[in-house]
Amino acid sequence: MDHKIPEFAIVGHPNEGKSSVVSTLSEDDRVRISPTPGETTECRRFPVLIDGREIICFTDTPGFQNPRKTLMWMKGFTGSDRDILKDFCRNHKDDPGFRGECELFSPIIQGAGIIYVIDGSRPLRKVDQAEMEILRLTGRPRMAIINCKDSEGRYLEHWKNEFRKHFNSIRVFNAHKATYAERINLLESLKSIDQDWEPAIEKVISAFKEDWEYRNSLAVEIVYQLLLDCLGYSLVENYNDKSDEKKIYKKLWEKYRQTVKKIESASHEKIRKLYKHNIFNVNLPAQSILYEDLFNTKTWHFLGLKPAQLIIAAGITGGTIGAAIDTAAAGLTFGIFSAIGGTAAAGWAALGGGKKLSKAKVGKLDLGGNQLRIGPNENVQFLYILIDRALIFYSQIINWAHGRRDNPIGNDRDKETAKQGFTSEWNSREKKMCNGFLNSIQGGTDAKTEILGREMKKKIKSALHEISHSEQNYGII
Repeated sequence: MDHKIPEFAIVGHPNEGKSSVVSTLSEDDRVRISPTPGETTECRRFPVLIDGREIICFTDTPGFQNPRKTLMWMKGFTGSDRDILKDFCRNHKDDPGFRGECELFSPIIQGAGIIYVIDGSRPLRKVDQAEMEILRLTGRPRMAIINCKDSEGRYLEHWKNEFRKHFNSIRVFNAHKATYAERINLLESLKSIDQDWEPAIEKVISAFKEDWEYRNSLAVEIVYQLLLDCLGYSLVENYNDKSDEKKIYKKLWEKYRQTVKKIESASHEKIRKLYKHNIFNVNLPAQSILYEDLFNTKTWHFLGLKPAQLIIAAGITGGTIGAAIDTAAAGLTFGIFSAIGGTAAAGWAALGGGKKLSKAKVGKLDLGGNQLRIGPNENVQFLYILIDRALIFYSQIINWAHGRRDNPIGNDRDKETAKQGFTSEWNSREKKMCNGFLNSIQGGTDAKTEILGREMKKKIKSALHEISHSEQNYGII
């Protein structure tokens, strides 16, 4: 090949999805994408960097401007085939009617391969055939991408039959919904467009995979730290006999709830940046469970906790999320409230008995007054909720193609089967490990937490790997 670093010019008719393909393949949300035809007027390179080193480059080009007349000129060309593009640009550099062609030919003249993009939701036209023939006459290695926006694909076979006459490789690739696995598959297909290019493309694919695993390992650490921070967090406040215990509880509970939500939100933001969504925010689907409050019963029920379990989680088994009256002198803890609901009132209702704080036995501190404590959370179900929401967010992020600018439409997963979290499918051994991990955070030794923490990280890493290497787009709940 002509370059040590593979470069591909993304070409096609205006408004066919070229910029979306560039953005998705390069994982770069800086690519300008507009529904207005002709927005791209100059070539723009988007190199893919790993560890500061460029491994491949995708060049966004203007659309064809006058393909019929361009093809007519090329068919009449009598010089060397190697010079056909250079001579065309030399002859038409001052002609505004061929400005688009001269610009898009420039990276091809420099040795770039060709990725031709068409919108597969429309029928084949004569002008498309002219563009394909032009690209065939360049003699450069070339792939055709059918950016199929139409789920029916009624024109798909027509496009494939025509492409077989002009291109070395053909791929159906939805730039707005492409998963990580589909992006890797497309790169694998690029190896077949020219045998001389195969070693360089293979190195690119290996670098992509290694970088992805490295990012996944960082994501594991982010999720793990989220668990430690949320499950170990607690608040304590002293008060005297004249204080309003209920008012203090509500104030503490709101602070607890908001702090844990901020910890989760900050973790999710780190994951978003890790997978290079830096400019355009990922717009979660309107029905996403991530819009629900972390402590809302709807969240817990959606992710697999049944109503009967909600009552148990509320405190009957002693696993409370919410509050306890802690008598520092005697060292006693009474499980009283739960934070499953969004407010203190919801916590009382979840207990079934509607216990009031004023009816609870409250111990005295040595120096006078009482002490109210909220957290740390001892409910293993909360551990599952934190993991599920992190995995859901991860799956949404990695499957949100960088070329996508619109809001998600609809839910690709069956609504009934979607009403469960990832952890609902974990086996008894894995759930036992989760219980042990939680207990080690609450009262175990650092050594035990470290041992069980390694097991927890291993399981989280396995879940991330399964999500990212599946062609099923999980990122919609």
